[in-house]
Amino acid sequence: MGPPVDPVPFGDVQPQAVDVVIVGGGIVGVSTALFLARRDVSVALCEKGHVAGEQSSRNWGWCRRMGRDPRELPLIVEALKVWEDIGELVGEDVGFRRTGILYLCQDESDVEHHAEWVRSAGDYALDSTMIEGRALADMMPGAQRTFRAALHTPSDGRAEPQKAAPAIARAAQRAGASILQNCAVRGIETAGGRVSGVVTEHGLIRASTVVVAGGAWSSRLCRDLGIRLPQLSVRASVMRTAPVEGGPEGAAWTEGFAYRKRLDGGYTIANGMISYHHLIPDSFRYLSDFLPILSREWRSVGLRFGDFLTGPWGLAPVSAGEGSVYERHRTLDPPPAVAALDEARANMERVFPVLKGVPTVQHWAGFIDAMPDAIPVIAPVKSLPGLVLATGFSGHGFGIGPAAGRLAADLVTGDTPIVDPTAFRYERFIDGTRHRPTTGV
Repeated sequence: MGPPVDPVPFGDVQPQAVDVVIVGGGIVGVSTALFLARRDVSVALCEKGHVAGEQSSRNWGWCRRMGRDPRELPLIVEALKVWEDIGELVGEDVGFRRTGILYLCQDESDVEHHAEWVRSAGDYALDSTMIEGRALADMMPGAQRTFRAALHTPSDGRAEPQKAAPAIARAAQRAGASILQNCAVRGIETAGGRVSGVVTEHGLIRASTVVVAGGAWSSRLCRDLGIRLPQLSVRASVMRTAPVEGGPEGAAWTEGFAYRKRLDGGYTIANGMISYHHLIPDSFRYLSDFLPILSREWRSVGLRFGDFLTGPWGLAPVSAGEGSVYERHRTLDPPPAVAALDEARANMERVFPVLKGVPTVQHWAGFIDAMPDAIPVIAPVKSLPGLVLATGFSGHGFGIGPAAGRLAADLVTGDTPIVDPTAFRYERFIDGTRHRPTTGV
């Protein structure tokens, strides 16, 4: 079972027609809804389960600029501005704190890898620096191990995934958006060569624009439209502890474990070196797209067999028997890799003995929506006017989510984009301009 998520009020009535329908109630979808509603655009967001039920509540909770692909840097700069004012924007505390993030270096190769990012980031490096010795020790109170160095960004921060997207959704409701939960979109309608609405489990909503922000579900929904979106899902596991005094305040990553101090005083812990891909029909459909990144990251991705027929991305038709595949799988809740998480915690305890004896409250897992070049698609689809994609955040979506929603809203309304959207074009996968990812963390 996933972590407990703050509730969003049910009861919004499905409208017959709106300007924009958003498919997906994760942080990108609800942020898009909020920014559109604040511009007096009529918008309905359809979520098959509940807001933030999947990866938007199951991630690490990092809001980082450090280590990002250069193409994402302008957007994360804008996102951190939104996070800084998130309390004023949504009217409540979602736990955002600029406590800094560390990438801990085990050896000289790690030092060079992270120093190269600082050089490549140029002006976007801002306050990111390599630190060592006493400066690093001061960032890790109670640590019983000395690391060679670390890449440190004081202005990066953390927030609470179980609070953020629900708070943004509630703000969108107050701004006039309809947030429809337990409302699966079974398909997108077209007329005259453009989008004309969506068919939900409760009926038709007419709309001239549909934003697909469906996370791991986006590729399947697009395929029914004849839109090829090369996206695969990766299962990642996380755990959380009970509150503990005396540990580090921020967040850090190193080989063997990663952590984030939680607002409740506990820690979110994971192993960023281990994830799993479940082999499904899409694995073979998009194999050629993903070969470059698989050849580089194969050591950190374990393969498992998925359900080829009746699973979420199986061969069975969308509608089969009662309901649709989206209703049969309202919330993706895969089993966590408990042994790997317990190993990550043991690794962290060797560095921070203060964690020994602190209860583990919960393990969980979620599916990350991954793209072949590890950056998202935030763009209209030229071949189908009215269709806008905001998906494929490849494990980077929580921190960048508010600005991604703002950018999607800009593209819908034709306002000046918050950043140049060229890097996030959908057509990069069909016009030969896609690039390999440039960062590993």
